[in-house]
Amino acid sequence: MKLSKALMTTLREVPAEAEIQSHKLMLRAGLMRKMASGIYNYMPMGLKVLKNIEEIVREEMDNTGAQEFLASALLPSELWKESGRWDTMGPEMFRLKDRNEREFCLGPTHEEVFTDIARNEIKSYKQLPLNLYQIQTKYRDERRPRFGIMRSREFLMKDAYSFDKDNEGLDISFNKMYEAYHKIFKRCGLEANCVEADSGAMGGSGSAEFMIKSEIGEDEIAFCTSCDYAANMEKAPGTPEILEKEELNPLTKVETPEAKTIEDLVAFFNTNSKRFAKTLIFKADEKLVAVMVRGDREVNEIKVINALGGAVDFRMADAEEVFKATSAAVGFAGPIGIKVDCLLVDREVAELYNMIVGANDTGYHYINVNYGRDFEGQLGDFRKAVEGDICPKCGKPLTIARGIEVGHIFKLGTKYSKSMGANFIDENGEMKPLIMGCYGIGLNRTMTAIIEQNNDENGIIWPLSVAPYKVIIIPVVTKDAEQMRIAEELYNSLRKLGIDVLMDDRDERAGVKFKDADLIGIPMRITVGKKINEGVVEFKLRNSSDIELVSLDDVVERVANELDNIKR
Repeated sequence: MKLSKALMTTLREVPAEAEIQSHKLMLRAGLMRKMASGIYNYMPMGLKVLKNIEEIVREEMDNTGAQEFLASALLPSELWKESGRWDTMGPEMFRLKDRNEREFCLGPTHEEVFTDIARNEIKSYKQLPLNLYQIQTKYRDERRPRFGIMRSREFLMKDAYSFDKDNEGLDISFNKMYEAYHKIFKRCGLEANCVEADSGAMGGSGSAEFMIKSEIGEDEIAFCTSCDYAANMEKAPGTPEILEKEELNPLTKVETPEAKTIEDLVAFFNTNSKRFAKTLIFKADEKLVAVMVRGDREVNEIKVINALGGAVDFRMADAEEVFKATSAAVGFAGPIGIKVDCLLVDREVAELYNMIVGANDTGYHYINVNYGRDFEGQLGDFRKAVEGDICPKCGKPLTIARGIEVGHIFKLGTKYSKSMGANFIDENGEMKPLIMGCYGIGLNRTMTAIIEQNNDENGIIWPLSVAPYKVIIIPVVTKDAEQMRIAEELYNSLRKLGIDVLMDDRDERAGVKFKDADLIGIPMRITVGKKINEGVVEFKLRNSSDIELVSLDDVVERVANELDNIKR
């Protein structure tokens, strides 16, 4: 492609709407343009990158034996009602009706569709295992679209679904996807970590996320400092700190006027936050649920929802609901005499001695409260992990970092096959539900993550594998007939070899061309300048500051060598 004919407008100024580096650079480099909140059009250069990522994904999926399929994006409500998710997906689902008042949605995910295909097409164990995948746009009405295409209302996704006759087969399918994902992200030039994760709305018995470490990531990840253990903070265990044992003192009610927060109480009792257990009250669908954690800890809401067996609507209780449970104002809730449907107690609280809790009486707290003697509840891990918690695998400290989720793999089991009647006949002639797995990669997010990990003050630094063009040829002076002739010959030679090449034949100053080449991140630059009279051109890699003088006769081979390196 010649830049004089290309639809590519670069920006010198950072757009006001852009919050993170990848968003800024995608707009500045002319890769995409905003159409509405969370909705973007991909310009030719951006689409080429997306297609390159897509092709890597497709090749690795095909290598596992998975078959590509394409489902409709417009989905009938009946399928979702069968699985029970029509009412549980919430306001993020785009819903609509046709002229006959039949309900549909724009697909936010496709478990129901693939299960429907499987139940109609798979009859016997002889057809198993089977893995189907598609690359298609998904639609979610995000409450707060942000960070460009990292969290948008429509996004391109590769989703695959495996079907097996038993859990052993599912393990094999899951591990194939695990290995394929590692290869995909490595080929995309990404350093990805696989972490334990919560299955969330997708359900199932187990899942893992592929995360890219990034300061702007929306997720927090707990990493072990000594072994390969890693988990999303929704899943990371909070190991109880065992404090020194004490004699149990008598339960006593103390007036604590105006002391509502842990900070207020620490000052009032002249102690530290580890002496307190706070009781937080939530509304989970129609239930009031109280959760106790130590005073210096935070509740992990995902762990709470999982302990409850799921909840469509989960939120902090309002003042009226708190009063209903405690007969007190907000800030004085405690476990003794609380009127809730369920009291969840973090294991760390059960290890405290003579703790301080709210008295369910405005202006009062109890001191010397002990689990088992003064109250009981459902014990479990209900807090967020913190830096220094113990790794469940090797016992060494955990560290916390932020990350971008680019892939997620699930063991769904029979969650969808049972509810939707997707069965097969096994070797003994018995009807059994299909055992399913689900495997997703966000292609847009992958593109964002690549930029986040590969940029400098001048712009994007695309890995060769996903770059929109592998080489850019820059004739310094377009009015110089010899420079243009040589540039044209190089351009044609590289194209004949099947190499994606860009030629900046615009009548612009050399400095402008160099800045644009760096901004859009083309991996290799060939500059045809005044040294052409000596049969020499300049060769520069985008990820290096070195400029090589290369013979005109050798420069095509130099390019080919760089491309060979990514195939090894």
